[in-house]
Amino acid sequence: MADQAARERVDALRTQIGEHRYRYYVLSDPSVTDAQFDALIAELRDLEARYPELDDPSSPSHQVGAPPSGPFAEVAHRQPMLSLDNAFTDDDLRAWFDRVERGLEGAEVRYTCELKVDGVAIEVAYVNGFLERAVTRGDGRVGEDVTPNVRTIANVPSRLALADPPPLLETRGEIHYPLPAFARMNDEREERGEPRFANPRNAASGALRQKDPQITATRPLRLVCHGIGATRGVQVASQSAFLALLRDAELPVAAETRTVATSDEVLAFVHHWAEHRHDPDYEIDGVVVKVDDYGQQRRLGTTSSAPRWAIAFKYPPEEQQTKLLDIVVNVGRTGKVNPFAQFEPVLVAGSTLRLATLHNEDQARAKDVRVGDTIVVRKAGDVIPEVVGPVLALRPPEVEAAGPWRFPTTCPFCGSPIQRLEGESASYCTNIDCPNRLLESLAHFAGRGAMDIEGLGYETARTLLAHGLVANLADLYRLTADQVEGLEGFARRSAELLVDGIDASRKRPVERLLVGLNIRMIGGTVARLVARRLGTMAAIRAADVETIAAIPGVGPIRAASLRQFLDNPRNAQLIDDLAALGVRMDTEDAVRDDTLAGLTIVLTGGLEGFTRDQAKQAVEDRGGKVGASVSKKTSAVVAGTDPGSKADRAAELGVPILDEAGFTRLLATGSLPEPGEG
Repeated sequence: MADQAARERVDALRTQIGEHRYRYYVLSDPSVTDAQFDALIAELRDLEARYPELDDPSSPSHQVGAPPSGPFAEVAHRQPMLSLDNAFTDDDLRAWFDRVERGLEGAEVRYTCELKVDGVAIEVAYVNGFLERAVTRGDGRVGEDVTPNVRTIANVPSRLALADPPPLLETRGEIHYPLPAFARMNDEREERGEPRFANPRNAASGALRQKDPQITATRPLRLVCHGIGATRGVQVASQSAFLALLRDAELPVAAETRTVATSDEVLAFVHHWAEHRHDPDYEIDGVVVKVDDYGQQRRLGTTSSAPRWAIAFKYPPEEQQTKLLDIVVNVGRTGKVNPFAQFEPVLVAGSTLRLATLHNEDQARAKDVRVGDTIVVRKAGDVIPEVVGPVLALRPPEVEAAGPWRFPTTCPFCGSPIQRLEGESASYCTNIDCPNRLLESLAHFAGRGAMDIEGLGYETARTLLAHGLVANLADLYRLTADQVEGLEGFARRSAELLVDGIDASRKRPVERLLVGLNIRMIGGTVARLVARRLGTMAAIRAADVETIAAIPGVGPIRAASLRQFLDNPRNAQLIDDLAALGVRMDTEDAVRDDTLAGLTIVLTGGLEGFTRDQAKQAVEDRGGKVGASVSKKTSAVVAGTDPGSKADRAAELGVPILDEAGFTRLLATGSLPEPGEG
């Protein structure tokens, strides 16, 4: 019999899970991570299994989603939208294979493997080929009618592309933000002074549940379909055949989906996408594995909440909770003041994090994280640590009473005023000679992407600054070995090597100098485009904003930033000093080639004759653009060895696919191949 402690824990878990489901599905504002929620569900199911008398059909362990709540009409699903049981390890997956084999009495089984898109579950119904309705999951039996909003999504057809559409076709899928579009939208919101969205899934949920469809229409949402609902007149016998029907109907289906014959192939698919989970242009949090044959699915059946013929393999979470210890600011090489969160160490996506960006004053204010908060930390794109936001439900009363964190008004390194430029979200230290700004500038100037000065890193830069040997970038080229010898870490030979490295950097082409000068919004790509189009620093300094902006890939904003830098008398003097000290002011690679103007090329896989950077540069040198993902607007995809899903997506959309020889011809002629050519 269950003891009192078990009963109390079950009651507490059911209450917590109900609250978390409401916050996740209805408010789009979860207070725990997916992994923490999964752990609560697992604990509840374990207790109910150990103490059967505590099990209850109304328990959240047997439920899906959350009841509808809001301004939308409630609609009953023609067939329930069930959830999926989870696997977290290979052993969990092998145990599921064993259960399937026992349930099918050893019959041969094929499996369809699909990426688990981290979006908002939706059911879209077509009657006689026309979009009838779109309904959220809700509690799995009743959802919300969001048809007007879904009609605004670009890749949701209003009519199926079938000559003889069935009387009824329902498909289930996920509404999501493509990651490049989500990043652009967030950047645009930041430029307008609006808060950034915390993550694609919550933002997609909020966009889908807007009362005004015109607002939804401004959000770059997309649908990907993966499941079958109620149908009439649909004659397919398997999941893979149904997905093929969806493709024929021009409904969006993930190109990465595969149907395989063995459990080992399923595991290989799961392991591959664990390593490549950031390759698709949408967020994924696992892989869904389904028995492919519909007859076998019916034999296996379902539980009250999940099918026995499918399972979701969940990848380790990329968001974790931790305690915020402090908020500090740093002054970068352009003088930009960036706030950072310092928090208790936490393991996220395989690495231990202690520090994450808060972007700028507006974002810090919008996130409203406070010292002492429990915060959610993630890795954006598996690279950049960032703070998603606070868990308000866990905020201590004393933290609430202390009020919001305030952005500093003076620089912590030099005491100068911090100024926010009109129309910008960024703030800047007003002292161009701020010691931390100069430190960052020196380290950047010497970096591999700029002047590539061997031996000049942060510690050496600090030493040079501390001894008053460098007051600006030009002073580097006035250094002698005699001045450096005897400084911390420098004997005669190491001093000579540093000076030799500085001297060698005089020969770097002008595009490397443009990068090293710390010009806002002028990185390596833009610097190459400008230098190779105009050829010399003199020509760059003489060009007006319109001339610079007309260079493909530059545009008016970057052109204005470059022109503003060049027009500053102190910067002009710095360039004159560098030229007088023998720093190169031209490039031998100047081009004026518009061969690929107007074309967008996507690169995937390895090429023998080009590194990825070389191939990208070759396209940009000819006036073309290099895209991150494949769409109908892509001009061509260059597919090398092991090209991955981008080539599949190109084939699906009819975008030309070029091998390396075809890429070389394209660079030479600018002509895309005829259909069937490569």
